[in-house]
Amino acid sequence: MKLLLDSTRCQGYGLCQEPAPGLVDLDEWGYAQVRSADVPPGAEAGAEAAVAACPNSALRLVK
Repeated sequence: MKLLLDSTRCQGYGLCQEPAPGLVDLDEWGYAQVRSADVPPGAEAGAEAAVAACPNSALRLVK
């Protein structure tokens, strides 16, 4: 599973970081940055929650 970020859709709300702290970081302005596109085993639920938390659909999961 891969977590992908469309940075053109990110508005810097930061809502995606809390459910996926090991997968998503925020830059100095609060915009999301994906650490690694590959979602490690056991982190799928956090990745799904991060995708669901994004109001602008900037994150998506691909199998």
